[in-house]
Amino acid sequence: MTQTRTPPAGSRPDRLDTDTELLAQVLRPYREHCQYLKSCEVAGGTGDGGADGPLTARCTFEIPESCYIDDTGHFNSVEFNICYNQMLYYVIAKSVQDGLLESFAHWSMEDYWQRQLADFLITDFRSTFKRAMRGRHFSGEIQILDVVEWEGSDLREPLLVVHTACRYWDASGGNCHGEVKIAITHPTTATTATTAVQP
Repeated sequence: MTQTRTPPAGSRPDRLDTDTELLAQVLRPYREHCQYLKSCEVAGGTGDGGADGPLTARCTFEIPESCYIDDTGHFNSVEFNICYNQMLYYVIAKSVQDGLLESFAHWSMEDYWQRQLADFLITDFRSTFKRAMRGRHFSGEIQILDVVEWEGSDLREPLLVVHTACRYWDASGGNCHGEVKIAITHPTTATTATTAVQP
């Protein structure tokens, strides 16, 4: 097992504005009325305890109406999860595209698209609702705290374990947050990436 703090030092902009084309691709699997994520700005530092901290994305959301129930009048746990997934998918896709996370350095965008739905698994999900929020127009944030690489063995396939934190808030003081652990199965490694390009 090896642990890679993220993102590595390098020359890139301090903040990456929303890539609207990439966002549209990330949200393509969702029904149109469930595409809640509207913008996502990504920023980060070395991820090794330096001043810049972990990779972070600030997002905006809009939920015109519930996709599964009559209006409850507040942001609920199902919407929390959907919004989290959309933030995570975008941030990992952006990291692959722009080389923001060392653990994804060997991934191509095709690798990402093949894995987005089938190979991203929530293994631990914790949410806390401090103060109710309306949940129609609101903001969110996700942090990639670290990525742990589990090497494969006779008993287990290789994994990437991504530790994240997230929070949501609105103009009326709504406030909730969570911690989520993601396991990514069948990760692309230096060996598999090299094999894939051989004739």
